[in-house]
Amino acid sequence: MVYLCNIIKQKFLKSVNSILNKEPVKRAEKSIKEFDPNLKIICLEQTARTAQDAATALGCSVGAIVKSLLFSAGEIFILCLVSGDKRCSLKTLKKILDEKDVSMANPDDVKKITGYTIGGVSPVGHLSKVKIFVDTNLERFTTVFAAAGHPNCVFKIQFNQLVKLTSGEIKEIAE
Repeated sequence: MVYLCNIIKQKFLKSVNSILNKEPVKRAEKSIKEFDPNLKIICLEQTARTAQDAATALGCSVGAIVKSLLFSAGEIFILCLVSGDKRCSLKTLKKILDEKDVSMANPDDVKKITGYTIGGVSPVGHLSKVKIFVDTNLERFTTVFAAAGHPNCVFKIQFNQLVKLTSGEIKEIAE
């Protein structure tokens, strides 16, 4: 039994190292570490592709999970950081941007603009510069968890640090 547990543990550690060495995770980690060398990437055994998955794996409130949602408004893209238990309001976003046509970015645009696939979009380390809005609902939590370039990777950060790290504008964008 101990031998079997050791084999499983070795396979898990090998898998974790493989994930941590992926380019998108390295890119997110570089941005995070340049901001604060004490912040660490957490590699989860279970997927954190959804806010609920991440909350379950971390044992925290779903609201403490940061959803990184990319929207397009004409030729511009906006990344909205929203609490895991909230939805971004398109109506509010349209008013803030003074745009009539605002929609969720398609998966190809998400990959092209951020360099991440949906489910692992980090709030930092994007391939293209994007405007970032941080929803006020995230302020309910002292610390939050955000994706770090892969559906199994997150990082823990204080709300005020997240705002500074992303140079995000705090806005009421959730419904």
